Amino acid sequence: MNTHTSVFSLTPERMQDMEKQLRMKQQLVRTRADEIFAVFQEPMSIEEEWALKYVYAYSPLQDLADVPGSVFLSHVRSVLRIRQEVPWGMQVPDEIFLHFVLPARVNTENIEDCRALFYAELADRTRSLSMKDAILETNYWCYEKATYIGSDLRTASPLTMIRSARGRCGEESTLAVTALRSIGIPARQVYTPRWAHCDDNHAWVEAWADGTWYYIGACEPEARLNQGWFTPPARRSMLMNTRVLGSYHGSEDITIAKPWFTELNLLKNYAPAKELAVTVKDQDGTAVQGAEVRFELYNMAEFYPIAALTTDERGEVFFKTGYGDLLVRAVYQDHWLERKVSVAETDKVELVLSLSTPPVQESGVMDLDLVPPPELEGEVLPELTEQAESMHQERMKEGAAIRAAFEGSFVSPAESRILAEQLGLPESRVWEVMQKARGNSHEIAEFLNESSPENGEWPLILLESLNSKDLIDTFRPVLHEHLRRTLSLRNMLPDSLFIPYVLCPRVSYEMLGLYREQFQTAYSREEQDSFIEQPELLAEQLKEQYMSSEDLPNLKGKGTVAGTYRLMAGDEDSLAILFVAMCRSFGIPSRLHPNERKPQYWQKGSWIYADLGINDEVNKRIGTLRLDLGETPEGTTGAAAYYENVSIARLVHGKYVTLHFPFGEKDWFAEPLEVEAGFYRMVTGVRLKDGTVRARCSYFEVEEGKETQVNITFRSSEEEIPVLGTVDSNVPLGLQDGTAASMSNNLRPDTARGILAAWIEPEREPTMHLIKELIDLKVELAERNIPVVLIAGSTGNPTNLRNDQLEKLPSQVHLAEGDSTSLPELFRSPSAIESGYPHLVVLDEASQIRYASSGYRIGAVREAIQVHSQLNRQLREVKQTGG
Repeated sequence: MNTHTSVFSLTPERMQDMEKQLRMKQQLVRTRADEIFAVFQEPMSIEEEWALKYVYAYSPLQDLADVPGSVFLSHVRSVLRIRQEVPWGMQVPDEIFLHFVLPARVNTENIEDCRALFYAELADRTRSLSMKDAILETNYWCYEKATYIGSDLRTASPLTMIRSARGRCGEESTLAVTALRSIGIPARQVYTPRWAHCDDNHAWVEAWADGTWYYIGACEPEARLNQGWFTPPARRSMLMNTRVLGSYHGSEDITIAKPWFTELNLLKNYAPAKELAVTVKDQDGTAVQGAEVRFELYNMAEFYPIAALTTDERGEVFFKTGYGDLLVRAVYQDHWLERKVSVAETDKVELVLSLSTPPVQESGVMDLDLVPPPELEGEVLPELTEQAESMHQERMKEGAAIRAAFEGSFVSPAESRILAEQLGLPESRVWEVMQKARGNSHEIAEFLNESSPENGEWPLILLESLNSKDLIDTFRPVLHEHLRRTLSLRNMLPDSLFIPYVLCPRVSYEMLGLYREQFQTAYSREEQDSFIEQPELLAEQLKEQYMSSEDLPNLKGKGTVAGTYRLMAGDEDSLAILFVAMCRSFGIPSRLHPNERKPQYWQKGSWIYADLGINDEVNKRIGTLRLDLGETPEGTTGAAAYYENVSIARLVHGKYVTLHFPFGEKDWFAEPLEVEAGFYRMVTGVRLKDGTVRARCSYFEVEEGKETQVNITFRSSEEEIPVLGTVDSNVPLGLQDGTAASMSNNLRPDTARGILAAWIEPEREPTMHLIKELIDLKVELAERNIPVVLIAGSTGNPTNLRNDQLEKLPSQVHLAEGDSTSLPELFRSPSAIESGYPHLVVLDEASQIRYASSGYRIGAVREAIQVHSQLNRQLREVKQTGG
């Protein structure tokens, strides 16, 4: 073992730890170790060797199966070369370099050898700049490549993000961190697991320059560091964290320290924070060591654990968090106890578990008010000079134009129509696929060209079975294999089973790849026939031969099917995905249960749970749950939408595990639900304007073979509606069709009903969320005939929304341009200016502002509809009483 202490300032103890972790990895991959670690036989320098050892020692196990050693070695060599070439390379301390420059992984993305590619584009743009200016310049480059759009939970890689030119915040920040690291600047993704004041989460970037960490909004450039639209909401957060590979010993607070990763708590950089001490004892007053303490925050209609810590020998855990409300739940040997804690009022909590008596679930209904940390004023930043602001706006326009030019290279509607005609395929369906494929559309078009003449619509059907994101980063070899290796099976099953559960290669949120041919050739025809006859034999084989191995929590189920198969090991989600993929390869319809996410196979007309020996004991006891929407209280708007205002969780070993239904689904309970027998908790909640949640927990049991009926009920969201200001309804606005208007005439056909108005900043994430909410609440807006006007133009950014957004907006939404005089005085305060756009108001019949929201606030449109409805109800009551 080499213990040359000059390499990255590593002490003998650190080197020994790396060697220990490497040996553990070699033991875990067992028979594949020689193949996986063969890269170390390549000639390399001492620096390259120890950098590669660092990567292998602390990378998740799945990465060793999915990423060829040649890619890791090329990555290491690029990083070390770049460190020598950039002007600040050797100014970065080795400890910072190892943890925040060297690692190939940022989030849960597919790892690609892209550092040299990014460096080639950024080196000349940043070489003559200071580190701080290089951070800003890199973010302008990221904005040229991509902008925000919501998407599914799978994190696209940086190259995929660029190919799409769009991505959610977790993908934007993954791209930005990778870009910064590609020029030798330490960077890390900062993540709030869930907001306290609204229902969502967010990720951004911290970058290191000259000894200090600064933050930026990824792909959302500002003219200076430590500025972003998320700054005000961050002051109301309960946790900010980042995950670091390896054992890290910096100055930051640590939430979790494991041998292979460290979770840093960065909350104090953004918000007031205090340490909450929790002690767990039994009924005799004895400390309970090894209990799991879960700090659960209401968000998206569930109590989500933002942290889970294990008690020490004194029965204690310590958690630094914000000044809001949490449910603190202790779990030990199937016993549990929870308590609502107002962190602003206490810093110590004691939970006493009755370990001598059988655990019993709560019953009936419990109402809770959950209060987020208060809104706080931030530091007032000096105004930018007119020249700096003008230069920034020009850079933003230039970046948007560069990105738009790239998007112009995608397959066009005309090209898609010609392709469909040539192949005899439906034009609308082909165009739908091409739109989703974006920068990968030419690859998808070639796949159709190559396969449709022989296979008709089946290649298109395969593409339609995939998620939108799959079409951006799945290439022809993968598509051809999945098509070729399944079409011979299509006559064995009806399309309703064959297409989603055999043909489709997508199981969950894993990275798609090649695997069908490998499975079909690894097993004889006789073996495959035995699996088809008895799928439980395949489950038993995986149970006996494969090892369950937990790694980074956020990487569960995110590797590839082939990688799990190659390792003969994986976390419970990865092994479940492997079982489903193998079944589909042999022609056995298989899936993860839509709500429980456990593996199932289709046999003799029903879905059967597969026992892989990795989950809790497979529960084959099934009951029926019938949900009825009770009377909606005054002030509550809309239906019961899953993850928006209602969720259901099953009690599993003392923890509530939320059932999966599509986000925002409103008819999820239209028919009785088949669920596992057991104890459940339904959570409903309504948010008030200050972010407080009026939550209701309903507890019930579902018995085997019986139907349980439960009413979905909500608490009232009625509040006082003060007058906050006025709007000059005669200020002229220019509609998108070129005509003039004002909010006092043609935008408000019925002045008694009021209006929703929003001043927006297109392409920025907060405005994108507002637009999405308008689209999602299209039915409610139409039913109430609420006029909406979106006003842009005063910010210097493009005022036109994308066509795909315009097509989906409710018909009563009007787009307009207005100068700075149209913005109400209410939004000229320092706090509103800091929060930024969009500025949303509800105006009554007298053009008085009765609701106002600035900046990022998920749920603002729903709140505005509630206020509008309450105003109209009050107006009707006045008219009825003759007032």
